[in-house]
Amino acid sequence: MRKFFSDFKKFITRGNVVDMAIGVIVASAFTAIVTALTNGIIMPFINYLLSLGGTGLDSAYTFLKKVVDETTGAVDLANSIYIDWGTFITAIINFLLVAFVLFCILRIFMRSRGFLQKQIGELPTHDERKQLKEMGVNLKNRHEVIEKTAEIRANKKKEEEEKKRLEHKPTTEELLADIKVLLENQNKNK
Repeated sequence: MRKFFSDFKKFITRGNVVDMAIGVIVASAFTAIVTALTNGIIMPFINYLLSLGGTGLDSAYTFLKKVVDETTGAVDLANSIYIDWGTFITAIINFLLVAFVLFCILRIFMRSRGFLQKQIGELPTHDERKQLKEMGVNLKNRHEVIEKTAEIRANKKKEEEEKKRLEHKPTTEELLADIKVLLENQNKNK
């Protein structure tokens, strides 16, 4: 049972689950806005365009069983069996709008997240700040700090590569190949 809850905790705290939860919350928050946009602004335009050639989406029904009210002569939708194409088309438009809005928001979020990670990665560590002070860099000048930090990191990387190269112990084959090259060069010079 403990392992089950431990696995559940790992699943819940994974980044994907948190991102998914954020997506669900944002989607539910925007659903009301998008529904209002669709029903209040977009659908009236669609209905207006459709009404030029007849009726709008409000009356886009395919009746499987039509029941007419005998007193008024109007169609009794409560007792009729019909396919409501207008509601279906409205739902599709709602879905596309919600998906588009979420796509835009997540795209902005992911770009800003990447931007922030890049900015944070460019900032100097505590040790690098000490080195910058020793170099006489004005720590309030952001561009100079980032430039000199990049130089410090590049130099440190070169030093580490050089250290690895010097620590590398050649194999017997590599030593023999080097000796062979030296001997060949001596024989050419004679």
